[in-house]
Amino acid sequence: MNVKKTFTIILLFLLLFSTFSAVAAGDDKSYTIDHAFVDLTVENNGLLHVDERYDYSFHGQYNGVYRDIPLKAGESVENINISVDGAYASHKVSDEDGKKHLKIYLYSDEGHTKGIQDCDVSVHISYDMKNVVTLFKDVGGLQYKLWGDEWDVGVGTVDVKVHLPGDKGNEYFLNPQEFNVSSELNKNTITAKTSEIPKGDYYELLALMPLDDFHNATNAKHVDDDGREMIMKNLNDSVNGRNFWNTTYVILGLLSLLSPIIAILTYLIFGREPKVKDEGIYERELPTDDTPEVVNALYSSGNIGTPNMDGFEAAILNLIDKKVLSIETVTDKDTETKDLIINFSENTSGLKSNEKQVYDILHRFSNNDQLNLSSLNSKLSTESNAKWFMGRYKDWQENVCDSLEFRTDEEFDYTGTTIIAVLGVGGLLCGVLLAILGFWTELKSGIYAIAGGIFLIIFSLLIMKLDDDKFGKWTPEGRVRYLKWKNFKKFLNDYSLIKEHPPESIVIWKKYLIYGTALGVADKVYDAMKLQEQDIYRYDADIFMYHRYGGSYMMHSAIMSGQSTMSNSSSDSGGFGGLGGGSGGGGGGAF
Repeated sequence: MNVKKTFTIILLFLLLFSTFSAVAAGDDKSYTIDHAFVDLTVENNGLLHVDERYDYSFHGQYNGVYRDIPLKAGESVENINISVDGAYASHKVSDEDGKKHLKIYLYSDEGHTKGIQDCDVSVHISYDMKNVVTLFKDVGGLQYKLWGDEWDVGVGTVDVKVHLPGDKGNEYFLNPQEFNVSSELNKNTITAKTSEIPKGDYYELLALMPLDDFHNATNAKHVDDDGREMIMKNLNDSVNGRNFWNTTYVILGLLSLLSPIIAILTYLIFGREPKVKDEGIYERELPTDDTPEVVNALYSSGNIGTPNMDGFEAAILNLIDKKVLSIETVTDKDTETKDLIINFSENTSGLKSNEKQVYDILHRFSNNDQLNLSSLNSKLSTESNAKWFMGRYKDWQENVCDSLEFRTDEEFDYTGTTIIAVLGVGGLLCGVLLAILGFWTELKSGIYAIAGGIFLIIFSLLIMKLDDDKFGKWTPEGRVRYLKWKNFKKFLNDYSLIKEHPPESIVIWKKYLIYGTALGVADKVYDAMKLQEQDIYRYDADIFMYHRYGGSYMMHSAIMSGQSTMSNSSSDSGGFGGLGGGSGGGGGGAF
């Protein structure tokens, strides 16, 4: 590990942070939300009617405000009405990434030609929400964020009114409790008032209602299971968890100082590489006869022994080179652009198990043994396809990793890497908790907790991003192979070197592109090939067509789309009652 480099990065980050803070401080344009009012009405048919008012105070020129209303799976917003006091207005409503986006333009004149400046404006928003109220077999529940954690600024105070369908047997909980100034339940109406809520915090209501208060509740979400015991357990666990972490405040503070000390000691004891004789500046030939996914897993992925997306794409190119896959282009009549088509051969008998996995993953999305690669991104935008694809992609990674188990043990010592992995994950969790506690506490010493938490988060993220060989170390044999592949990558990455020593055959060009993909420098190889492109295409177009028409880009985008779809997939109601899991909330800002 280059300790000096790591600490230089930290110092640069702090310098940039200070610079941004200074710029922000010098900007005379700002706004606040001094007061918010939220009025909820739970209808006996399960519909939730929401009335919101936000009192803005603007300093400087602004064009308007926006409000984002997040929606969980199955939820919907209807009958949106917007009005404004203190300015003229128009608005637009759109759906964006699982949320309703309300953009409200504010004007100082009736002709809507001038924005606003140095004024107070109240924005009123009302709407109906379906499938937010949840009816279990034993109780009705509403978990709703009265103030979301995605606002660009905090709020001075929030006044709350909640009208429930019945006036008997109701219970309610408001969290986090430190924001509660006053609250009461009078018959069927909950009223509450908060203290100032900082940016990044939320304020949430959990209300439990008798099932008898609901009739023909077609607008509610129905769960065929008892809910009260689960809800109260989740709520109590969340509250008790907060109390527990408050008691560990001092310990977490100390950990922020211990983390870099442990990292330095780990590097000194386990991370310094053995000295070997390898004086080569670069390698022109493939250093070993390993397959591209193995080269990627061992010498390029960072997580030694596990291939990444570059390895997956290199495996595809290798299948093209083996004639198991072939490439053609088809011109789209409407857009006059060329679509990249992968054709599948039926002869896969000679493939290794991990190569057959790559073939099967792609073939799953083909039609008549043809896959239009430009359509793969949209196919992986659906949850079922993304779940299948990412599951098989992970299986492929594990298969390659398992096949290298004994070799990685012979070539690399993971002791330091394991220590740093534990330190990074533990430090990140502790840093987040420490920073949160610092923001929440009313003690003046909270500023030290915030500083310690931020430092611990940054330091933990830095060491977690470093490659395995920064704290672990190669064995002498593994070090030699690693340096040879590193020098080969250096050769591929240097356009002038390839230009000075170009390969003499098309076969070598193909190997350069395949292994350049595995090593993450395919674009550099392809740029060097362009001078001889006519000769290349005279012999074999498939591998070069794949790269020329954006195959690597489309495959990368498709995998990223699958990962994004998986991370955004909805969860069921099993977490109902836990703090921060409610509907509504979201945030907004000004522009």
